[in-house]
This record gives sequence, C-alpha cells and structure tokens, in this order.
Amino acid sequence: MLERLNEALEHIESHLDQRIEVAELARIAVTSEYHFRRLFSALAGISLSEYIRRRRLTVAGAEVLAGERTLLEIAMRYGYGSGEAFARAFRSMHGVGPGEARREQAGATLRSQPRMSFRLIVEGSSDMRYRVVAKPEFRVVGKKIRVPLVHEGVNPAIADFIRSIDKETIRSVAALSDQEPEGIVGVSDNLDPSRAEGTELDYYHGVVTGAAVPEGLDALTVPAGTWAVFESSGPFPQALQYLWRDVFTEWFPSNPYRSRPGPEILRTRLSQDATEADAELWIPVERTEV
Repeated sequence: MLERLNEALEHIESHLDQRIEVAELARIAVTSEYHFRRLFSALAGISLSEYIRRRRLTVAGAEVLAGERTLLEIAMRYGYGSGEAFARAFRSMHGVGPGEARREQAGATLRSQPRMSFRLIVEGSSDMRYRVVAKPEFRVVGKKIRVPLVHEGVNPAIADFIRSIDKETIRSVAALSDQEPEGIVGVSDNLDPSRAEGTELDYYHGVVTGAAVPEGLDALTVPAGTWAVFESSGPFPQALQYLWRDVFTEWFPSNPYRSRPGPEILRTRLSQDATEADAELWIPVERTEV
C-alpha cells in the first residue's frame, strides 16, 4: 500500500504544472478517491489539496527568483487564473508577494514544502482491538449542529452544544437506544473531503436506533453496511483523537479494508473526573481485493 501511495506522490510531482485528478491518484494507489483523501491526510498531517498547493507554490517560488518567465506565465503554469490570484496565494505561503520576491532576489526569504514520501516504521508498540460488524439500515436520532473540525484538544463548539441540551431531552433521546453502539453517541457526518482544520461537519449528539423519530429531534438515516469497530482507553480527549489517527495510519495499511462514505460514530464513557475515557469508534468500511 505504501509503495502505491509513493507512486501517487511521484505522479503529483511530475504533474505540478498540469491538472491533477484525484481519480488518477486513487487509481495509482489502487483504492477509492474517498479512501485516498482520508489516508493521505492521516499520514501526511495535511489535506491532499493543501499539499499540492504548497508544492506548486514551492516550485513557483524558485521560478519567480530565477526570472526566466514572467509572473503571469508562472501564475498560469501553476493553475492560477490571474496574476492577482497567484499573488495572494504566493503571499499567503511565502509571506511576500512574487513581485517583491523577484525584486529582492538573493535577499528574499521564501518557504518550502518538501516533497513527501511514506515509509513504514516498525515499532511494535501495541496491538489494536477491533471487530468487523455488518449492520442493517438504522437511524441516528438526537440533536444536530454544524461545527468546525478541530484536530487537537476539545472541540469548543461541540462542548458548548452538548451543554446546551437540557437533561430531559437527553433522557428521552437515550431511551430510544435499541442497538449497538448503545447509549448516547457522537456522530460526525458530511465532512469536507479535505478533512482540513476549520472545515465544517454535521455533529449529532444522539443514539443509534430503529425507532420512529419523535417530534423536535433531528435524524440521519444510515444505509446497511459494514463497520470496523475500534476500542481504546486513555486520557481524554487525546486518546480519542489518537485513535482516529492510528486507525488510518496503522490499521488500514495493514488490513484488507478501506474507508467508505458514511458517518463516523464515537461512543465515549468518561471517568468521574472526566480526565480518562473508554471509547468505541465505528468507521464505515468495505473490503478490498487482496
């Protein structure tokens, strides 16, 4: 799998001045577009689109300093529709405009996004507890909000939202739970494909159920499918966020599955002082050909 991902990275490098299709990268990596984006962002720490943008601006920076092409030619070469759009993107990465950088030449300080390659590091730190479950169609029923994605630490928008739900509503929602994962869960759906920090997602605080939807509650119908279920315990919220990371950086490259579109479900049980948590993470998956 890592060898195929590195072949896809080579394709990016050889096409920085051309249109790069995610479908072609996924074909090279022998996976789906959805899973390729997810796996790349988990391994690289940034989204695929952001990596391509930074690599293009890195190479464009060298061309700006070389002075062999006009700034407009460089802008068009790397996919910008106008000199103004190129200048804004260039300044956002390098902290200086392309015209200023060219005038200063040797005195200009630019930033560089190194070429990435993925390699396997064998650590043998710990095994992952997981099971694979086939579920018929079900509903997520509860309260819903649109929130920004936060990679590290507590998501304040989600924390505030949960605190705003009155106890009576929580009790009535909890009573609807009639299947795994049991009890109140957090459900993330409709995420931006890039998974970039600050992009938005639909968050449901509710239960998994087959029951009818009471008036005043939000619902999400989830089609039948296969789920990989992971268990973890540790400091809250770090252990939960590390679990998501480890699933994509360790489990998927080692198992004949890939992620598929669908909500991700997290069942969390906190210690009395809320510093530790037991977690169960449900990720929609499908088998790949071995």
